[in-house]
Amino acid sequence: MPFVTAGCHRLEYTWFGATAVAARPIVMLHEGLGSLAQWKDFPEQLAAATRRPVLAYSRYGYGASEPLAGPLGVDFMHIEALETLPQLFDALEVREAVLFGHSQGASMALIHAARAHRPVTAVMAMAPLVFVERYGLDSIRQARLAFLDTELREKLARYHDDVESAFWGWNDIWLNPDFASWSIEALLPEITCPVLTIQGLEDEYGTIEQIETSPKRCWRR
Repeated sequence: MPFVTAGCHRLEYTWFGATAVAARPIVMLHEGLGSLAQWKDFPEQLAAATRRPVLAYSRYGYGASEPLAGPLGVDFMHIEALETLPQLFDALEVREAVLFGHSQGASMALIHAARAHRPVTAVMAMAPLVFVERYGLDSIRQARLAFLDTELREKLARYHDDVESAFWGWNDIWLNPDFASWSIEALLPEITCPVLTIQGLEDEYGTIEQIETSPKRCWRR
């Protein structure tokens, strides 16, 4: 597995499909407890279906990337989107990416498209987290209990070199009272590229309100 340094951290990554660097690749941004490996064969299928190169990587603290050295800050998604991603793209010669994000990764894709001042071809935001929702926090509290009392820890340990820091980094920041007012609604009108949003009706971390709260103000039609 190749590694690259971005955001001052060592990150694992893999290209799927065409090996040559090409314009407008699809870049996959995983969920809060996700990693490169947890995409399984989806990146390869996506590359074959779209005939585009696909880049997937594990963020700092996840998968085989460098483990978290401390708690995440309230601005961790903005740091990933506006500092780490540009450095990753420069290191791997990524230009005009199509950003494919899931959950937290979708939020980061939207932040990057709005404020990174880099050309983005399009954003595919699957279950984006636009604001902190009580429904999602209830599920995060349940995940905490599951990590302590069930086989969840062992299941996640298959994908994360340091499962303890990966889980608690995610869980603690979302349940931190300082994070309760977090929202990216205000920056959504700044996005100028096409955006496709998808929200499952049975998603345990977010409801349809994540993409329907203020559609006229936030989403370009």
